[in-house]
Amino acid sequence: MSKAFPFSAIVGQAQMKLALTLTAIDPKIGGVLVFGDRGTGKSTIVRALADLLPPITAIVGCPVNSQATDAVPEWVEHATKKTHQVPTPVVDLPLGISADRVTGALDIERALVDGVKTFQPGLLARANRGYLYIDEVNLLEDHIVDLLLDVAQSGENVVEREGLSIRHPSRFILIGSGNPEEGELRPQLLDRFGLSVEVRTPQTILDRIDIIKRRDAFDRDPDGFYAEWATENKKLSREIVNARRRLNVVETSDKMLETCAEICVALGSDGLRGELTLLKTARALAAYLGDKHVTLSHIKHIAPMALSHRLRRDPLDDSGSTVRVERTLDAVMR
Repeated sequence: MSKAFPFSAIVGQAQMKLALTLTAIDPKIGGVLVFGDRGTGKSTIVRALADLLPPITAIVGCPVNSQATDAVPEWVEHATKKTHQVPTPVVDLPLGISADRVTGALDIERALVDGVKTFQPGLLARANRGYLYIDEVNLLEDHIVDLLLDVAQSGENVVEREGLSIRHPSRFILIGSGNPEEGELRPQLLDRFGLSVEVRTPQTILDRIDIIKRRDAFDRDPDGFYAEWATENKKLSREIVNARRRLNVVETSDKMLETCAEICVALGSDGLRGELTLLKTARALAAYLGDKHVTLSHIKHIAPMALSHRLRRDPLDDSGSTVRVERTLDAVMR
C-alpha cells in the first residue's frame, strides 16, 4: 500500500487541519466541509488524516467493524468471537458511484453459482465507526445525497431489494471537499456537516517554496519522506488520544453557554445545531490545548468554522460568511 503524504508535513491550512483534528477528538461534532481553490491540498490532508487516527477494536471477520459479538449483524456469516485492532476506516466515496455500491446489494456471483441469496456489503458498511470522504461533494448526484442523508440521520443502513431485508449500523464522520465555483451544496446535506472551512492558495513565496520542496521530496522517495515525519505524526496522534481522555472533564460554565446562544441568535442561525456544535467544538479545543474550562478564547477561535455555513443569505451584505461571523463575535463579546 502506498504511503499517504504525512499530515504533520503539510504546510499551512491551519484551520482545516484543526477542524479535522477536533472531529478526531470528538466525533460527535459531526463532519467537516472543506471548500476552496483547486490544488490547495484538500484531498491530501484528508487522506493524511488516516495515519493520525488511533486504531479501533473490531470483531475479526465482521464487515461493519462491530466492537462486540452481540453487535454483529445477523446476516454476517464469517465473524468470529475474537477481536483485533484495525486502522480507523477512512473510505472514499467516488463521484458516479451506483447506489448498490454505496449501500450494498445481493451477491450476484454467489446467487448464480450456489443459488444462495447473500448480502455483499457496500461502502456504508466499511465506513462504520470511521470516516466517509467525498471529494467534489457538491457534484454528488441527488439520489446518492438523499441516501446519505437518510443514513446520516438514523445511523443505520437499510437495504430492501431482490428479496433481501438487511440492516446494519453505519455511523461515520462525513468529510466533504469541493470547489464552490463548480456548484453549491444542497442545504439538507450542508446542515449535516458540523464544521466548515474555506481554504485558499498560499500567497507567500516562502510557503510556496516549502510546499514544492516537500511535495517533490515525497514524490521522489515516499517511504523515506514518510519516515522523516513519522515522529511528528506519532506525537500528534498521542495528543489526539490524550485529548479524548480529557474531553469529559472539561467544564463549561453557564456564562459560556449563554455566549454561544447569544452568538447564534445574533447571527439568526436556524435551530439549535449551531449552539451544540459551538459547545462541542470549543470543548474539544480546550481538551486539545490541555485546558480545564471552556473560555471565550476557545469559542472565538472555532466559531467561524462552526457557524459560517449555517448563516441565512443576506442580499444586502456581500461580505463573506466568515467575516459576518467575526463581526458578530466582536459585537457579542464586546
